Amino acid sequence: MKIQVEIDDEVKAIEVLIRNHTWNEEVEQLMERLKERKRPYFVGRKADMQHVFRAEEIICLFTEQESIMVRTKQGTFEMKERLYELERDLPGNQFVRLSKSVIANLDELSKFEASFNGTLCVYFRSGEKEYVSRHYVQGIKKAFQWKRKGL
Repeated sequence: MKIQVEIDDEVKAIEVLIRNHTWNEEVEQLMERLKERKRPYFVGRKADMQHVFRAEEIICLFTEQESIMVRTKQGTFEMKERLYELERDLPGNQFVRLSKSVIANLDELSKFEASFNGTLCVYFRSGEKEYVSRHYVQGIKKAFQWKRKGL
């Protein structure tokens, strides 16, 4: 991939041009990456305290009873947003859905263990583990291909 940046005083807004011989998966992924909304900070609560952290600090998000929880290296906090809202605001190239109730930071995963029924057991660097629903296995494979390409 060739990247070229031009700085021009006449330009009032950022303009991006993607050139390729055909519309393919790599172009599609670039388009999705450019459209991503990024949220610089997240706020979680524990007791009466509000804790501020960046997306990179998140290990995983999960549902626990009626609440959405976030696990960071600083601890576990309750979030006020719904899981799908947080998923939308997280960088798509860094986070992946493991199941209906869990989203994980790809950088915090250490290993996978395949099971006979097509599911995966994912181990985090912290030693914790989560199970991946069969429905989400393909998304994880795709996410790691994306990471490997360095996009």
